[in-house]
Amino acid sequence: MNMPLPKSPGAVPLVEAEIPVFLSPRNFKPEESVGYMMRRIVNYVAQEVEREMEPHGLTEAQWKPLLRLYLRQAGTVAELARCCVMDAGSMTRLLDRMEAKGLLARVRSSEDRRVVNIVLTPEGERAGEQIPEILSRVQNRVLRGFSEDEYRALQGFLRRIFDNVQTAQPDNA
Repeated sequence: MNMPLPKSPGAVPLVEAEIPVFLSPRNFKPEESVGYMMRRIVNYVAQEVEREMEPHGLTEAQWKPLLRLYLRQAGTVAELARCCVMDAGSMTRLLDRMEAKGLLARVRSSEDRRVVNIVLTPEGERAGEQIPEILSRVQNRVLRGFSEDEYRALQGFLRRIFDNVQTAQPDNA
């Protein structure tokens, strides 16, 4: 899911923090780099999720907005596009396919006729209910062998890396 993570408590702006030198051209091994390892993990998790979603007839493109709708985190094309990091046109075409599958319906807002809300059908609610179960199962499998403290520490480390990446972005300077 591509929602921005909240900033870690005590996150230090990049300009104030000293940048460590863990790697250099002399000791750099791609297979040991953080980016490489994270990409491999993301790819593996995505494959596992896709494998588990297949019997439910959901593609990666479909389950992501379906989950946002199920969790009530978005309700319009624009909100879903933002949450799923897609342009509105692509999201509209995806929603057309999902509507044809009977997963959702478009309902014009009674307060503002220009707004079209996206709502799950009963079939979409049932499908959406499966997604957190599948995602939890896959995540728990990849975290096998971790203690609760290690899991919390890993979350903290990942948030810190994410904060560093966000801080390094030009529009966050």
